[in-house]
Amino acid sequence: MRRIFLSALVIIFSVFASEAQTDAKAKAILAAVSKKYSSYSTIKTDFTYTINNPQAKINQTVSGTLYTQPRTNKYFVSMNDQELISDGKNQWSYLKADKEVQLSAVDNSSKSLNPAKIFTIYEKGFKYLYTGDVKQGGRVYHVIDLSPTDNKQSFFKVRLNIDKLSRQITKALIFDKNGSHYTYTIKTFTPNVKVAESFFAFDPKKHPGVELVDLR
Repeated sequence: MRRIFLSALVIIFSVFASEAQTDAKAKAILAAVSKKYSSYSTIKTDFTYTINNPQAKINQTVSGTLYTQPRTNKYFVSMNDQELISDGKNQWSYLKADKEVQLSAVDNSSKSLNPAKIFTIYEKGFKYLYTGDVKQGGRVYHVIDLSPTDNKQSFFKVRLNIDKLSRQITKALIFDKNGSHYTYTIKTFTPNVKVAESFFAFDPKKHPGVELVDLR
C-alpha cells in the first residue's frame, strides 16, 4: 500500500465526471481562492490523507508534508517512507524502504497533474457547483463540487471545503467509481516559507546506497 498514497496525492485533483453545471457563485469563490494562492511564492502544508473502501475493508490514513512553489512548478512531498520531488523539469519518486528512486521527466501537458498545482488545478477544464455552506468548529466553509468535461476517468466527483474567511481549501473528498473515498485534509498552512532551491531536487550524494532508475 506504500505506493498508493503517494500516487493518489499526485492525482488527487484528477479528472472527475458528473452532471453539475457551472454557477456564478462557485466560480466567484474559486476565483478568489486562485487569486490568493497565486500571490504566494512558496507554500507549506501539513496534511492527512485517508483512503476508505468499506467493501474492500480498507481504511488507512497517513500524514505528510507538502512544500510547493506554484509559479515554478516545484514541489517536495513527504509521506511515511516516500518522497516525491520536482525541480520543475525532473521528478524523483523516492521509496526509502526499497532504497530506490525513479527519475522521470515532468509532464507539462494540459492533462498533467502535480502537487505544485494542487490548489489551483480546478482553474481549467472543470464545471463547478456551489452546494451550500457548512459550519464546523465555529467556522463556516463553502462546499463546492467539481466535475470535468472529460468523463472517462475513474473519479466521478471531488468535493472541496473552502474556509469562508481565509479563502483557503481545507479539505478535498474524492469519490471513485470503485466505491473508494479519498480524503485530503489540510492541517496547517504556511505561505511564503523560505527554502533553498536545492530542496526541490534529489541529491544522490546525500543518499548513498540508493539505486537511481532513470525513466526519461
